[in-house]
Amino acid sequence: MRKYLFGTGIISAVTSGLTLLRSARGDVPFTWRQALAWLSWGITLALAIGTIVDTRRAERGALIATDSPVHGKEQKLLKQRVTR
Repeated sequence: MRKYLFGTGIISAVTSGLTLLRSARGDVPFTWRQALAWLSWGITLALAIGTIVDTRRAERGALIATDSPVHGKEQKLLKQRVTR
């Protein structure tokens, strides 16, 4: 579980979320640029979580979607899990 939570995707999503929260505290009104930043953050977080889910499924031998960044590495991940 530790390798998933401390992955670069999750860490970057959390740090960018903290930056967005700090910028939202100021007296600056909410603009379309901030809306796009929040939308971008949400997409980044969703992709990071999706990659974690796909990696976990591939390690357990389950099928994953062909558009996943883990696709094609299923055998390698499964072999690593079996050798542990």
